[in-house]
Amino acid sequence: MKTINEFTNELKGIGLHSTFIKNADMREFTSFKAGGTADLLAIPSSEEELKTMMQLLTQHKLPFIVMGKGTNLLIQDGGYRGVIIRLEEAFSDIKVEGTTLTAGAGAALSAVARVAMEHSLTGVEFASGIPGSLGGGVFMNAGAYDGEMKNVVQDVLVLNHDGMETRLVSNERMQYGYRHSSLMSTQEIVLAATLSLAKGDSTDIAAKMKDLNDQRNLKQPMEWPSAGSFFKRPEGYFAGKLITDSGLKGLTIGGAQVSPKHSGFIVNLGDATASDIIALMHVVQASVLDQFGVIIEPEVRIIGEEI
Repeated sequence: MKTINEFTNELKGIGLHSTFIKNADMREFTSFKAGGTADLLAIPSSEEELKTMMQLLTQHKLPFIVMGKGTNLLIQDGGYRGVIIRLEEAFSDIKVEGTTLTAGAGAALSAVARVAMEHSLTGVEFASGIPGSLGGGVFMNAGAYDGEMKNVVQDVLVLNHDGMETRLVSNERMQYGYRHSSLMSTQEIVLAATLSLAKGDSTDIAAKMKDLNDQRNLKQPMEWPSAGSFFKRPEGYFAGKLITDSGLKGLTIGGAQVSPKHSGFIVNLGDATASDIIALMHVVQASVLDQFGVIIEPEVRIIGEEI
């Protein structure tokens, strides 16, 4: 197995134009603004360079994960011993043809919704206020208010984890469930997705998007760093209500707090460590289980090592 330095030098030696950041402070690349460093953050400049990276990662058996905008990700304070691949501008093209919209994995969901609105296409308004990327949304079946990605995804273009093969995965084969898709177990990387939308009136679509975003700003703690709704919705319940009814609204550990505005959110008051956030998560889980017998699981991906 090669070291991260050897891997980076090999990539640079073959003339890649991608960006490589050693010991990357992942607080700068995640919406929680907390957590440790990654041995290497790689930002590919093209699909071909991503394929080359994946081939070499596989060849050298180096651990990796792929991220989008980091809005549903927490790196533990001990950091991530491997390579984090971040898909950005090179994967953000958005194209419309008839009632279908195809976008790269790095495109912001808000941009996807805006382009759909500009083309009088309805169906993806729910995503206009979700701060993540299309790739992340497709991967986890992101949803809000009255919609989920599974309702609009036609097919997904994915890259095999070894970088050798791409394939189209139909909506049915994505095996969508609540905050779940088949990609969570296959390790395939979302390159792009095609959404099947419907013709609508751009004025009505814009009004609906504004209404949903107004509701979000009114009800959610947008003033503090967070990863959105921290917990999955347990069947038959709402996580936020269970947490409120457990008397945990406003509970603080270190710099992490159960939001007084919406108790389904854990927020960073400015100096929270990943350990603060995780400790608060465990207290909330234990209290809800003790008082209501309900297990609540994090929606946020937690990776890396403890200190």
